[in-house]
Amino acid sequence: MKRLSTLDASWLAVESEDTPMHVGTLQIFSLPEGAPETFLRDMVTRMKTDCEVAPPWNYKLAYPGKLGRLVAPAWKVDKGIDLDYHVRHSALPKPGSERELGVLVSRLHSHPLDFSRPLWECHIIEGLENNRFGLYTKMHHSMIDGISGVRLMQRILSTDPNETNMLAPWSVKPQRGRKQTGDKAATLNWAFNEALEALKIQVDSAPKLVSALSRLVHSARHPEDKLTPPFVGPSSILNRRVTGQRRFATQHYELDRLKALAKKADASLNDIVLYLCGTAMRRFLLEQDELPDTPLTAGIPVNIRPADDEGTGTAISFMIASLATNEADPKDRLAAIQASTASAKAHLQSLPRSALNQYTMLLMSPYILQLMTGLGGRMRPAFNVTISNVPGPEKPLYYEGAKLEAMYPVSLIAHGGALNITCLSYAGSLNFGYTGCRDTLPSMQRLAVYTGEALEELELILLAKAEPKTRPKRKTASPRRKRTSKTVK
Repeated sequence: MKRLSTLDASWLAVESEDTPMHVGTLQIFSLPEGAPETFLRDMVTRMKTDCEVAPPWNYKLAYPGKLGRLVAPAWKVDKGIDLDYHVRHSALPKPGSERELGVLVSRLHSHPLDFSRPLWECHIIEGLENNRFGLYTKMHHSMIDGISGVRLMQRILSTDPNETNMLAPWSVKPQRGRKQTGDKAATLNWAFNEALEALKIQVDSAPKLVSALSRLVHSARHPEDKLTPPFVGPSSILNRRVTGQRRFATQHYELDRLKALAKKADASLNDIVLYLCGTAMRRFLLEQDELPDTPLTAGIPVNIRPADDEGTGTAISFMIASLATNEADPKDRLAAIQASTASAKAHLQSLPRSALNQYTMLLMSPYILQLMTGLGGRMRPAFNVTISNVPGPEKPLYYEGAKLEAMYPVSLIAHGGALNITCLSYAGSLNFGYTGCRDTLPSMQRLAVYTGEALEELELILLAKAEPKTRPKRKTASPRRKRTSKTVK
């Protein structure tokens, strides 16, 4: 058996009927030219019959009951996986629109996973308009985080459009680039040395952890410090109780558009993402007369997995930043976000890598306790919304000759956090996935639309050049710029 880490086990502990803790990915492919009508049926049949299930796909809980998940969270290998259960073939009524695809994915994402089986499902969805199909995969967050999930799904794909007879996703093993312990792990002397090293790390990290937590407390009392601590964001309609039904929406932008704005504003790409999300939320709340006087805050997962480590499990830390939703002026809003993220990054970087796991657990423990005790959505939230930015593959990829056109993250939400926005880059584009509670946030898909309009507004402010006053007006209308955004409801 393989025991779960404390952070991975926490996702099992907070699982409930209203808050399933799985994450997903929606990939949209275009069928190869000249593909037969049975292309997808044949692909699914091959996926199910001619493969070996590799870790972590073959892991299931050793003790799947609620008490077992709490007191003895551990994986064991399932040697009799029923792929007919885990792999589903669905179809939209042709020609299925992206809106209909979004409705289907929303329903699939609302269903909890079966804890008596390996915690994943894969849905192949045919019938999408323009000769395309979808691949929606979901896994429990205790098995995988955003970075490792993207890397795992990327490994099944190829840069060669002519490659065929490719492995199914669950047949590809993750690779670890770091050196393994090998035979040393079997010796008592090695285990003793490892225990001493772990104790030394704890002792050495303690002063840094105390200093970091003290600064968070100081920042709560002195907002001019620019470091945003937990529990300073206001209660809002984003932070109420949630139900089990989800709604999913997407937006798709060219990375070059966002990078041009970042360069002009001397900001990071992540700052621009936070600005777009914060501006969309400000407008969404204003329309409902629900905008708080104090700024909303974002919880931002930060990858701490080494670049050469392709293992699974959760390897993230966390920082909190202001979204400056109280600022009416767009430039002031962006400047406030930049100052907040700069302070949060400096705070996180002041900690040694060996202390980041402990810091993350200390920072997140009040949030996890809220969920475990039923207080989530009933008191001030640790932060108002989760916003992630996950780097994905840079080159176009293929599966069995089918080109991957877009890839969208489908994330989780919980009591006190009815909205999650996760971005994933792919082949020169940035794909936004909005996951929200259907009942707590009706009309959530408007947020996706407002994000696109916030991007156009910022381009006008930062990039548009003022025309000379003496320049005559054109008699013919200039052509409209082609929009690159899409929305799935």
